[in-house]
Amino acid sequence: MSGKHQELAGFIWSVADLLRGDFKQSDYGKVILPLTVLRRLDCVLEPTRVAVLERRKKAVEEQGIKDPDRLLRKTAGYSFYNTSKFTFQRNVEGLTSLLADPDQVGKNLRAFIGGFSAEAAEILDKYDFDTQIARMEAGGILYKVVAKFAAIDLHPQTVSNQQMGYLFEELIRRFSEMSNETAGEHFTPREVIKLMTNLLLDPDQDKIVQPGATLRVLDPACGTGGMLSAAEDVIRSYNEDATVTAFGQELNPESYAICKSDLLIKNQDAGNIAHGNSFSHDRHYGKRFDYLLANPPFGVEWKKVRDDVEREHELGNAGRFGAGLPRINDGSLLFLQHMIAHMKKPEDGGSRIAIVFNGSPLFTGAAESGESNIRRWILENDWLEGIVALPDQLFYNTGISTYFWILSNRKAAKDRGKVTLLDAREYWAKMRKSLGDKRKHIPEEHIGELTRLYNEASTIAADETHELHDKVKIFDTTDFGYQRITVERPLKQRFEVTEDTVAEVEAAKPLAKFDDREALLAALRGLVGQNWWKKVDFESAFRAALAEAGATGKLPAPVNKAVVHAVAVADAEGELQTDKVGNALPDPDLRDNENVPLDQESADLFLIMRENEGSDDSERQREYERARQRLNEIRDGYLAREVLPHVPDAWVDHSKTKIGYEIPFTRHFYKYVPPRPLKEIDAELKQLESEIQSLLSEVTE
Repeated sequence: MSGKHQELAGFIWSVADLLRGDFKQSDYGKVILPLTVLRRLDCVLEPTRVAVLERRKKAVEEQGIKDPDRLLRKTAGYSFYNTSKFTFQRNVEGLTSLLADPDQVGKNLRAFIGGFSAEAAEILDKYDFDTQIARMEAGGILYKVVAKFAAIDLHPQTVSNQQMGYLFEELIRRFSEMSNETAGEHFTPREVIKLMTNLLLDPDQDKIVQPGATLRVLDPACGTGGMLSAAEDVIRSYNEDATVTAFGQELNPESYAICKSDLLIKNQDAGNIAHGNSFSHDRHYGKRFDYLLANPPFGVEWKKVRDDVEREHELGNAGRFGAGLPRINDGSLLFLQHMIAHMKKPEDGGSRIAIVFNGSPLFTGAAESGESNIRRWILENDWLEGIVALPDQLFYNTGISTYFWILSNRKAAKDRGKVTLLDAREYWAKMRKSLGDKRKHIPEEHIGELTRLYNEASTIAADETHELHDKVKIFDTTDFGYQRITVERPLKQRFEVTEDTVAEVEAAKPLAKFDDREALLAALRGLVGQNWWKKVDFESAFRAALAEAGATGKLPAPVNKAVVHAVAVADAEGELQTDKVGNALPDPDLRDNENVPLDQESADLFLIMRENEGSDDSERQREYERARQRLNEIRDGYLAREVLPHVPDAWVDHSKTKIGYEIPFTRHFYKYVPPRPLKEIDAELKQLESEIQSLLSEVTE
């Protein structure tokens, strides 16, 4: 933040000294933010305020126009206006200062707010500001507070829209820290936004510079609108004549109000900014966008909208969340699915997406879990273009590592079926003063270098002599997939009766209502200490013991199963257990899982199976069966190479195979650092001991 922004924020922050005592610290923002918005709107409209009043009077009184809204917008030069006679300014001919009568400031301020047109009034309603006016009146501080804001110059010629964005974000950050809220849910550091918009838009320069380019941009978690503003700035830097229309949705009412007021001041359609939860109420339903970008809150649960999300998930491809549902405590991948649903179709020009994630969406979730299925859906559709690992400690509310995901449904031919991983974790500089958890920033020169590095990734990755070769890696989309196979080993058992065995059978549920329960237990007690290597030998001895104990009739299946389960002991030298047709039974305790890499052939075979599964057509059934058998051969081949040399009696249970996708970013960029030699460590320890002894001797002298 520049000195000018800090000066403005500090001046507005001085209002807190007036609020202290009458307001809690956590409530300061409820006064300062709406008054900052009001003062900004007042400054923006100042040149046309009197003309609007005169035009309204003429339209209503002389021309009999009942609704002069369109005329007043035109006169104001903006999509909003104010028809009250009040202003923050002093000595403005034709208008009255809010401070003209110290005893009527509250009344005047309410009239001023009530004079705004509907678009601006809806923004101010989000602050519930009338309640705060009443509190300031009761505390006798309203005049002083309004006077403070009347003294601030927030005219567009003095404070640009970008500077106002910085100002709002600085105020929100301070209020969030005071009330223990997470400022990072509201906005993203500007250098992070700039890098993100560069990576999103720079590869698309050829499209953006086209004459008459008309582009639509969406941020479904827009906060105060910083990303939308940055995207517009980058687009206009490529083509100042491009028509850029910004759309957004925001859950936090104060951030929403600031974002919408920003569009009003820019004379854009503020109706494109919607208030509400993007998961449960998609306010841009049916709309498609050229570019989509977002920094959704990290690790935010979606329990409150669970019913809505699950209902849409059940719609499959007809809904936004058909690919899968992530864990209830992290909705990050729901945001990405929501954005993908708003991409233009490739035949209509396609779209590009940039989103900020923490590390969780890269790998969380086992094979065929919700997260894994979402990653599979994205990669199988070849939408993932690249992932960029950022330095830690970049954000205000968390020091964790973060990543940009870049997606596109119109990849260049050379990039199809490929994914770029870029390691930017070392591209940072230390901040002179920390802001919350933010201790690092990305300097301007690094932003430029990373933009070039991303654009030239394929060339750099192919050139092993390039100085940045180790920062970029290119993978096939199938490289992130795997088959999670279940490796079974045969169940081998001997049979032994011990005191613990009897206790286990006695506690088994099937014996609770068994009429010959006592006789059965007596029979087992008579066998304590005996051991059999074959199941048939145990069963023979057990039947004889039962008869001797007086039990009659055949044992019910559940009872017999409970007894066998209790006396059976796993033993590598024991008898092989089989099913009714002689197949070896698996030992659950020896069961293991292996991840078999999913190559392109396997991916194609799974696609064939999916397309032909359940078909009544005989040829399609044969296609399905051929693909299934070939996949079995691939898994068995892996078993033969990797497992059987160590465990010769293992086999794959093909019915339990699952497909998973994960992106182990850190593993791909891991560099082994050998431990230091013991001699070096020993020498360092001796030196430290010497220094300690020296210091101790100085203390004792």
